Amino acid sequence: MKVAVEILTGTLFYIEVGNDATVADLKKEIGAQQKLPQDRLILFLDNKQTRLISSEDQGDGATLVDCGVRDGSHIYLFFDPVDLDESSDHSWPHYSCLEQASLSNRGQKGEGI
Repeated sequence: MKVAVEILTGTLFYIEVGNDATVADLKKEIGAQQKLPQDRLILFLDNKQTRLISSEDQGDGATLVDCGVRDGSHIYLFFDPVDLDESSDHSWPHYSCLEQASLSNRGQKGEGI
């Protein structure tokens, strides 16, 4: 599958990965093509819910398809800042793909999250 990836600077590029690719595979390809540290990449899928591409259960081992990524998907790329003060926890909340879908469905039905 071929996906479009956009960095906050507006730079848009394309990455080709297999249909069975994982989040880790995509990050590895992005890191290699753009010369970026793959361990600091944060990916958001641009769909109706614009959600984080991750899986708490499987980490970056979740397949892209399970996270809602399809051929032609548009992904926004952010960077996890270097934490110079390791005593504070400024980590992003991580939800599995299924948890994110559940949260999105609740929001669509007008229920509180």
